[in-house]
Amino acid sequence: MATEQSVDLVDDDTVGWFTKAVLLAALTAALAQLSIPIGPVVFSLQPFGMFFAGLLLGPLWGGVALLLYLLVGIAGAPVFSNGAAGIGYVIAGKTGGFLVGFLVGAVVAGAIAHRSLAPKPVANLSVLIQVVALTAAVAVVYAIGIPWMAVVTGLPFARAAATMAPFIPFDLLKLGIAIAIVQGGYLAGR
Repeated sequence: MATEQSVDLVDDDTVGWFTKAVLLAALTAALAQLSIPIGPVVFSLQPFGMFFAGLLLGPLWGGVALLLYLLVGIAGAPVFSNGAAGIGYVIAGKTGGFLVGFLVGAVVAGAIAHRSLAPKPVANLSVLIQVVALTAAVAVVYAIGIPWMAVVTGLPFARAAATMAPFIPFDLLKLGIAIAIVQGGYLAGR
C-alpha cells in the first residue's frame, strides 16, 4: 500500500520572509499614495517603505520587497506616488531614478544594519547603526535619483541637485520617524 508523503518545495522560513516582503511592498504602495506634488518632484511617504524593508527584512528580503513594489508598478498597478504606474513612468519619468534608488537603498540599508544576508532581530540593531544604515540609503537614493532626473529632464546636474536639496531635511525627518517606529516595536511584533 502506497503512502502519501508531502514534500515542501519551499521551507517555512522562506515563506515567512516572502510574506513579510509582500506586506512591505503593499505598505510602500499605500504610503506612496500619501504624496504632494511640489515643483518638479513629489513629496511622498514612499521612503518609509525602503527604511522599514532594510531595517526589518535585511538586504535580501528588503530588496525583494522593493523589487516587488517596482515590478507591480511597472506592470501597471497604480502603486507609485499619486497613482502613477507603468514602465515609462520608471524609465522615462523624472522620478524613476528615485524609485530605483529605493530598491538599492533598501539593500544598502539592510546590508549595513544587519551585516549579513540573514536579518537579525531589530532589537539587536543599535540606534547608531540604524541611523548610519538609513542615512546611507537616503544618500543612495539621491545618488541615483538626481542624475536620472537630470538626464530625463535635460536639467544640468547642479540644477537638478538644487531642485532636490529642499527635500533632504524631510527625508532625514522621515528617517528619524522610521527609527522611532522600529525602536518602538510597532512593526516588528515584539
